[in-house]
Amino acid sequence: MIDIRELGYFVAQAESLEEWRHYAEQVLGMMTSSAPDGGLYIKMDERPFRMLVVEGPDSRYLASGWELASEEAFAAATADLDQRGIAWEQGDAALCDQRGVQALAMVKDPSGNRHELYWGHRSDCQPFVSPQGVPRFVTGTMGLGHTVLPAPNFDETRTFLKDVLGFGLSDAFNHRPAPDADPLRIHFMHCNNPRHHSLAIAEFPVSTGCVHVMVEVDSMTEVGRAHDRHQAQGIKLSATLGQHLNDEMTSFYMKTPSGFDLEYGYGGLQLDWEQHSAFEFTRVSLWGHDFSVGQPQGANDE
Repeated sequence: MIDIRELGYFVAQAESLEEWRHYAEQVLGMMTSSAPDGGLYIKMDERPFRMLVVEGPDSRYLASGWELASEEAFAAATADLDQRGIAWEQGDAALCDQRGVQALAMVKDPSGNRHELYWGHRSDCQPFVSPQGVPRFVTGTMGLGHTVLPAPNFDETRTFLKDVLGFGLSDAFNHRPAPDADPLRIHFMHCNNPRHHSLAIAEFPVSTGCVHVMVEVDSMTEVGRAHDRHQAQGIKLSATLGQHLNDEMTSFYMKTPSGFDLEYGYGGLQLDWEQHSAFEFTRVSLWGHDFSVGQPQGANDE
């Protein structure tokens, strides 16, 4: 079983890198710089980047970068994939240079989500100085935040993530679009750090390749300031301010230039996994989080 430490980065694609640059700097409060091969790095902590945006014909999420502890852990991971007969691809020198890592293995889960396993992130020792005055994002050994990926092949994908990549179940939610509808499962999963979940999978397809990503700040004031910036910049709101039941995050959701959502939050749970008991929760939030604001008018009308 592979020992993943954190969500180190994600890769998105967009028709306009300048739109992402503006969004990152003016709304998220993050720094930007040019990446090799014409991409855009988005910096939110001491690392050179946590988000990489590349230019392409459509706007979507491309890959999740999962950090392993060492060269030995990477070798053990690829050997495990080989032993299980799971196809993977070694990242070439140019790709490793763009990702800023020593080595990288690309593998797809049964729902087609691309996972990049890597070791040895590059550091330039440059501080994070937010253009909007955000003091800090909650990252460190817990990674950039979390990502929620589509998993229409749910059972096979869950088994792959659990038995091959080593994720553990934090808790689960059965979403019912209508009272008499069959439930759509959403499972929240953790890796080897205290963040409540670094990954979640949802039992439905998503055209942009991602439901949402989450970034966390260290005060409710910074969530409020980001909410003001999203309004001032005319960014589409996807869900109103609220607090989740399972991870206790207080947050709001907005669209990214790549079409998927971004959750901007504060106060997420950090857990001792030997003491935690996984459970099913029956409502998304303790209060707020009205997702209907992000749907076209009449979308819920029958």
